[in-house]
Amino acid sequence: WNPVNNKKFETFSYLPPLSDAQISKQVDMIIAKGLSPCLEFATPETSFTDSANAVRFSGTSAGYYDNRYWTMWKLPMFGCTDASQVLKEITECRKAYPQCYVRLAAFDSVKQVQVISFLVQRPS
Repeated sequence: WNPVNNKKFETFSYLPPLSDAQISKQVDMIIAKGLSPCLEFATPETSFTDSANAVRFSGTSAGYYDNRYWTMWKLPMFGCTDASQVLKEITECRKAYPQCYVRLAAFDSVKQVQVISFLVQRPS
């Protein structure tokens, strides 16, 4: 896997953009599985690692690159049981950052890992 100039973002990257109805179904699944939804956003310049902005931390074999972490929109929605709350936050984030990528991630609080992540907005 080559992290340089890779403009595919997480799950569903090879599909057309998801409609709001499709996003809603994904949110329903996230909540049904007891995961914690979280929104993140990033500008096009910082949303992916390319040869101009890649920074390696530690040794060259570590495989850790800068730009893997996007800015979090508010806090993760721990204990969220209503998909409409998540959809409302997606709408607010889209309005606040129309020129940014916005992605929805979901975290498993037991395993303490991110288990899903997909774009809900590409820059206009």
